[in-house]
Amino acid sequence: MTNLQNLTTAGLTPFSIHSDQALFRVNSGVSIHEALSHVSDLLHLSKLLAEDAAMERGKDRYAWASHYLQEMSKAVIDDVVKVLGAPGNNRD
Repeated sequence: MTNLQNLTTAGLTPFSIHSDQALFRVNSGVSIHEALSHVSDLLHLSKLLAEDAAMERGKDRYAWASHYLQEMSKAVIDDVVKVLGAPGNNRD
């Protein structure tokens, strides 16, 4: 059983895929606590931008910014889930 406080990102998850190639990926070695804290901030900003885009005409740039923040957030969460789901990292 692994101490969850010592777990770090795996760095296995790409995002912003273009022509079947990842433009970016999650870096390995970031503490899961830090990664999830950062994701919380990204999702909060994404929510604010999406609300602005929904309320005002001509704010589609906010929608795109929200889209990319969500894409980054999903990659970090998916990477953390890979680490948490790895053999030996669960508390069962």
